Amino acid sequence: MKFNILLSVIFFVACNTNEEKTTTTKTDTIETNTKTPVVIPEEIQKDSLPAPKTYSNKRFKDVRVERVGKDSFLIRGQGQIFEASFNWIVEDGHEELQKGFQMTDAGAPEWGKFEFSIHAQKKRENSTLTLILFESSAKDGSRQHELPIALY
Repeated sequence: MKFNILLSVIFFVACNTNEEKTTTTKTDTIETNTKTPVVIPEEIQKDSLPAPKTYSNKRFKDVRVERVGKDSFLIRGQGQIFEASFNWIVEDGHEELQKGFQMTDAGAPEWGKFEFSIHAQKKRENSTLTLILFESSAKDGSRQHELPIALY
């Protein structure tokens, strides 16, 4: 009988508490041995990995940059470019390291595909290399519709 009364008092006090309760979530960590390769099943790879980043603006769309070597990159995408010709520059924030031009397989108003490779090496270790795709103005040669893409 005393036990039931004690149990009732505890239940009553617990139900009438107005304190805010905080919860904490424990995050699991996984330690791996760097000498042992980790194999991710193919079905998990396809579903859980994020899609590669794409870049777009008014004249370029679905532009993807794939690092294929230490300082080498493969650039693919589509452009809606007058006479199918566009320019690119690699810069490090201080100077232009490389520049060139490419062609799409169709001129505006169509969206033409393009693919090209570059080899871009940093001059300064703490700099960030940026690839800038752009269309040159037929009127004065100025850059139009720049699409900057950080390489590394």
